[in-house]
Amino acid sequence: MLSVQNQTVLITGASSGIGAACAKVFASAGAKLILAARRLERLQELADELSKNFTTDIHLLQLDVRDRAAVESAISSLPPSWSLIDILINNAGLSRGLDKLHEGDFQDWEEMIDTNIKGLLYLTRYVVPGMVKRDHGHVVNIGSIAGHQTYPGGNVYCGTKAAVRAISEGLKQDLLGTPIRVSSVDPGMVETEFSEVRFHGDSDRAQKVYQGLKPLTPDDIADVIFFCVTRPSHVNINEVVLMPVDQASTTLVNRRN
Repeated sequence: MLSVQNQTVLITGASSGIGAACAKVFASAGAKLILAARRLERLQELADELSKNFTTDIHLLQLDVRDRAAVESAISSLPPSWSLIDILINNAGLSRGLDKLHEGDFQDWEEMIDTNIKGLLYLTRYVVPGMVKRDHGHVVNIGSIAGHQTYPGGNVYCGTKAAVRAISEGLKQDLLGTPIRVSSVDPGMVETEFSEVRFHGDSDRAQKVYQGLKPLTPDDIADVIFFCVTRPSHVNINEVVLMPVDQASTTLVNRRN
């Protein structure tokens, strides 16, 4: 098992859900954390909590991954002690709506494509060259079972996550001959703010998504990510697909009431 002690880990979408859970797992293992998200207040709350519970160095980045110039500026202007990123966790992502494609909302499409695909590409493009130069690094992309199977109303979201899967495979091929590792972690139903975001803040509708079943938690996903990055250096976990026991596919779910 590789140690992440004093490794610099950049986590996007770190203010909640899977990103925040990753921050806790890596902080507990002694990593240095660069936490990036749009909501600086939430990041600060998380940083305060982590500092109370763990001895860890934390650098906060208020960042919208959709903004290429902002991503470039954020990475290029990192202080010297933070600029050598060992692990990049491309976690920022979202889903909007469940409209049929021919009735879809253009703004929802743009937000999903710009965040889930382009944001991931921007971070990868600006961080990975440094990894190549130093002959060291690991990129973890958070995909989804939606990248493996479509479902009614999931059209564009599923398309973005299929793209994440293809980009992960392509990046691994491009990095062949280097020691840099690439993993895609693709969860099924995880109870986070995901559904509330999808339904534009409709909490009642969001809660019904997980009704009658036991979904995965952000901690479950963070554990798997931590497993991927702590394997011996010659081992690359290419792809992990995980679902709750109550889920068998994007559309087959066991609800008990």
